[in-house]
Amino acid sequence: MSSRKLPSLIASVLLCAFMSMNAALAQIAPPTIAARSWLLLDATSGQVLASHDPDLKVEPASLTKVMTAYLTFEALKAKRITPDQRPTVSPGAYKAIGSRMFVDPARPATVEELLNGVIVQSGNDASIVLAEAVAGSEDTFAQQMNKEAQRLGMRNSQFRNATGLPDPQHYSTARDMAILAARLIADFPEYYPLYSKREYTFNNIRQPNRNRLLAIDPSVDGMKTGHTEAAGYCLIASAHREQPGGGQRRLVSVVLGAASESSRAIESQKLLNYGFQNFDAVRIYAKGQPAGNYAVWKGRSDTVAGGFDGEVVVTVPRGQGDKVKAEIERVQPLVAPIAEGQRIGTLRVKLGDQVLAERALLAQAAVEPAGWFGRTWDGLRMMLAK
Repeated sequence: MSSRKLPSLIASVLLCAFMSMNAALAQIAPPTIAARSWLLLDATSGQVLASHDPDLKVEPASLTKVMTAYLTFEALKAKRITPDQRPTVSPGAYKAIGSRMFVDPARPATVEELLNGVIVQSGNDASIVLAEAVAGSEDTFAQQMNKEAQRLGMRNSQFRNATGLPDPQHYSTARDMAILAARLIADFPEYYPLYSKREYTFNNIRQPNRNRLLAIDPSVDGMKTGHTEAAGYCLIASAHREQPGGGQRRLVSVVLGAASESSRAIESQKLLNYGFQNFDAVRIYAKGQPAGNYAVWKGRSDTVAGGFDGEVVVTVPRGQGDKVKAEIERVQPLVAPIAEGQRIGTLRVKLGDQVLAERALLAQAAVEPAGWFGRTWDGLRMMLAK
């Protein structure tokens, strides 16, 4: 799967699911969260489980560095930079204020070391060095950040720097940060383990990861903290746990504007526990599982197999899994030529009258047009069938 795509179960659901919480899920009251804005996402299904003011534009502080890392991972994947490359440390990077990795212009760090400095140590200096290595300047890098945000569906974000240092035109939302976090986890699994490191030492200076949940909850394996006076204390946390009946679930919580470092950890833990304890993920179709054969008119084949571009999973209140229903509405009539991957119907997954998810039913193979006689014969049959 391309690194520029989510796994299909998130890709087809995520942006629309993020727009509103499903009424069936909203019936389970979330805990009281002491923060300005927050959101809890089930990354396994792409569904929002609970939120408060998720589209409030706020200063994201060092949560910005999730986008900095995302663009750096993309550059590594495209081989525009390499892990052992030692980018030059500019005066601007060396003199960066705030949290620092303590880069040394005389002995530049490698890209791999700089990523640890950004992710574990939250170094503003390391962020600027990487931005300049990837884009030539931090201003150009910020333009790339905004372009990427639009591509990812982050509709209420605007970036002005790679660090999250205060700027009136630098903002994001809990919803957008959840989108970004889920995308990074899904698109770059080879780099995501960096977020679980509890400390990192560079130039003989050891600094701990400020994400306290890494030491408190063994299921938490990321993701990023942030703090400025205006932003308050912020935390994106991600955890994966085994659910009853088997299967792993991943949740992502975003807490913005908590009162203290301990508070952001406590409130994030409350959200994660709420999500794991009150909801189940139900697999409707496994990855690669066929979803029936469908009649084709005027084609060299009379049928085409339907399926999905990945597994189909929905989240429901605990104990409600047996009440989930899946309905497929297919395109009628289905006429050749049909391209592989072409939408040939729609899957709707419901709990009672509530639609939990919609997914495109895709042709699993191409169907070429029949010859003149076959097309003519099927044309007559279609007329008689009306």
